[in-house]
Amino acid sequence: MTGVAPGDVDGWIRYHSEISYALTTERTALESALIPVSAYILVACVEAYRRYPEIIEQIDAALPAEDLGRAGHELTTQIDPVHMWAVPNFPLVGRKVLMAAGLVDAADDARRLGTIFDFWARASGAYRFEDGTHQAADANGHATPYRAYVDQIAPACEPISDPEQRAAISRLNALLTSYLFLLWFDTRSGYQDTGPYLLPDGRVLLLRAYNRLGVSHFPWSAEVSADMPHTELLGAFVLHGTQLRVTDFGTSLTQPDDYWPRVEAFAFFDVSSGSLVRLDGTQRDALAVAAKSAQKQLYRKIAGMERREKIDAGAYVYFTFLRPYAELAGVDADWTVPRDSMDLYPFLELIDGSLAPPPDAPVESPETYYLPLLTPPAASVS
Repeated sequence: MTGVAPGDVDGWIRYHSEISYALTTERTALESALIPVSAYILVACVEAYRRYPEIIEQIDAALPAEDLGRAGHELTTQIDPVHMWAVPNFPLVGRKVLMAAGLVDAADDARRLGTIFDFWARASGAYRFEDGTHQAADANGHATPYRAYVDQIAPACEPISDPEQRAAISRLNALLTSYLFLLWFDTRSGYQDTGPYLLPDGRVLLLRAYNRLGVSHFPWSAEVSADMPHTELLGAFVLHGTQLRVTDFGTSLTQPDDYWPRVEAFAFFDVSSGSLVRLDGTQRDALAVAAKSAQKQLYRKIAGMERREKIDAGAYVYFTFLRPYAELAGVDADWTVPRDSMDLYPFLELIDGSLAPPPDAPVESPETYYLPLLTPPAASVS
């Protein structure tokens, strides 16, 4: 039982359609020369539409969605903006593919989406402190799950003393984000921004979580990430004279665009234990060296993969966006991928770049990015 009636399902489809249309049109998206990103995203999303409802039912039975949403207020859980956004949107993207192929069962569509939306609405509402919103898009780009830590973080931030130190901090951030971008197969989901956290003196705190830097459930991490000295980090950057908002992809949008000259103080914390342990200069330097080395090894490893290996690895990254919820709930789900997309896999694996719609297809809009429920065929009368 989902608690979401068909009319409410259509309402949530329209809600996500408008927000996700805006997110995808605002975001720069280029097909990687190394990794077939579009192909693996579509494989993963087809899997998500077909398999997430069953996994979600197992998760929700083990630990209520509300508790999982509130777990996102703690460090390292990876209940974060993009992992929250993905719960309904990956299945909805998969549904687009399946609808185009005529493979959506109208009689079952409302049940599948109703299960997903019910879980997501309760989890996202709790994640956002039950303030009536569900995403940053509902709150003018505000997402502050770590607000309880601000009184510890802000005093621990170190003032930037000279241009050399500013350059070093910028370089460390660049090394960590580029390494994670590749580790997560050309997706920015391995690092997540939250904020703006407003400080009493009028400045703004931006927090950036760097997730799964070390060996994790990603099979390729075992070979390249073992020497990373820290596995979970939180970066803190105190900004002056900067307007900040975050998206539900977990990325920052600032005015001015280049905020690094406005960073007045910073800190990097090891949060793998669930508490804040500040890194000193020597530890930051060692981390930078390790990240650069790991990225080089990872690039060579991915470059040596066959195309299908890359697709399957990227699809695994996307499909397991639901995994943090399952881990917290103690649910041992089957994360094998591809599994339920094999009927379309021979077509999807050939895709390079974005899918071009047919010439006679209607132009997508915020209202039609995701289509409403199909009407089941009327029962015949004999």
